Amino acid sequence: MADAAETPGGEDYLAALAGLVSDVSDAARQVAAAQIAELRVLAAAGRLAEEQAAPRNAKVRLHDMALRSIAAEVGGVLRTTDRTVQRRIGEARTIIEGFPAAVTAWESGRIVREHVRAIVDAGTTLPAEMWAEFEAIAIERCERETPNRVRGELEILAHRMHPRSFAERHEEAAAGRCVRLVPGRDGMSDLIATLPTVIAEGIHDRLTQQARAIVDTRDERAASSEVVASDARTTDQVRADVFADLLLAGTPALDDTRDTSAGPLGAIRARVQVLVPASTLTGSDDGPCDLSGRSPIDPATARTLAGDSHVWERLFHDPTTGVTVSTDSYRVPSGMRRFLQARDQHCRFPGCRVAAIRCEVDHTHDHALGGATKLSNLAHLCQRHHSMKQFTAWRVRQLTGGVLEWTSPLGRTYREDAPTPAVAFTPADPPVAGESAPFQEGLCVRTAAARPAGARDGA
Repeated sequence: MADAAETPGGEDYLAALAGLVSDVSDAARQVAAAQIAELRVLAAAGRLAEEQAAPRNAKVRLHDMALRSIAAEVGGVLRTTDRTVQRRIGEARTIIEGFPAAVTAWESGRIVREHVRAIVDAGTTLPAEMWAEFEAIAIERCERETPNRVRGELEILAHRMHPRSFAERHEEAAAGRCVRLVPGRDGMSDLIATLPTVIAEGIHDRLTQQARAIVDTRDERAASSEVVASDARTTDQVRADVFADLLLAGTPALDDTRDTSAGPLGAIRARVQVLVPASTLTGSDDGPCDLSGRSPIDPATARTLAGDSHVWERLFHDPTTGVTVSTDSYRVPSGMRRFLQARDQHCRFPGCRVAAIRCEVDHTHDHALGGATKLSNLAHLCQRHHSMKQFTAWRVRQLTGGVLEWTSPLGRTYREDAPTPAVAFTPADPPVAGESAPFQEGLCVRTAAARPAGARDGA
């Protein structure tokens, strides 16, 4: 073994290194103490929500509303979303209240945060009454290994200790299969399917085989086709393209959409909205009627459709823009909805980014209390924050220009301006003297979501 004299830099180097290591150790202890303190505070916030609802003989909904409200209050200070805070509160309670010995071992430096996470991840698969027994064994294992090495061992330990067979638990887990969409950057998203492992492996293997078949035959066909010769996609890219083609162009085996009585796809129905001037409807004139979003239709067809309709709405339009600005009904017409989607873009609760097409159009001043269905009284809220507005002490008022002013239960105010439009028109270059002004052409892109029959609009 080399002595200090043979070490690069000698004793000075070793002294400096020792100082750095000591500083890192001290910093790690301070970080751990802060992280544990934060967990305890968040767990206390969760208990406060539980205590607030308990005296009222509360149902689960009331407790959830109290928790959402507290999470939103904390989120305002931390500058993060209430969903994130609520999730962290739940995790904190699980760690602090469910695995106290692991927290104590972390606090004393016997294990680190990643050890605690591995213990909690594996331990929570067991019934709660077994957590303490599992925790004691897991801490002892963690003291001897790094977190990445011990994680697999803890998972196996939990499987062996579990009172139910793996087959039973797998059947129950398979009931939670789902598909999720996670928005990403630069116009990309992750489509995540949670499936039984054997099916997921089979899907990936089939996509891989198909992708390889395309790539392997590409060189053979390149000489006879310029299109094939220009195909420089990688196997990953081909696999993704095949996946998209199969899902977009294929028909689900368990849901024949040609049979309208079959499954959720077969339940989707088209909706047609026709704008009929009152004078045309009564026969005073034979002017054209508007098949909203498409083209004019003849008045006779419009009258026929009106005769079969059970829904009537009086609409008021901006004479300049043609945008519907208010209506007598509770229901928000499609024209107003399109305008609001373009204005709001997402849920208008501070920090929330749920897309407007997945939100409810809410009357800022409740319609049942006299609030009008007009642009200055409407805004998109996701179901979560719509419920918070209804069932907690959070309050909101709408200012001019679509600005929302939220007030928290503690009296803090949060201003939510209408988002900056993602698309805008810019003036054309001024015409050269003696030339006519250039023709200004704009493109408008609209998206439409298919909706199942019977789906209800939120308001």
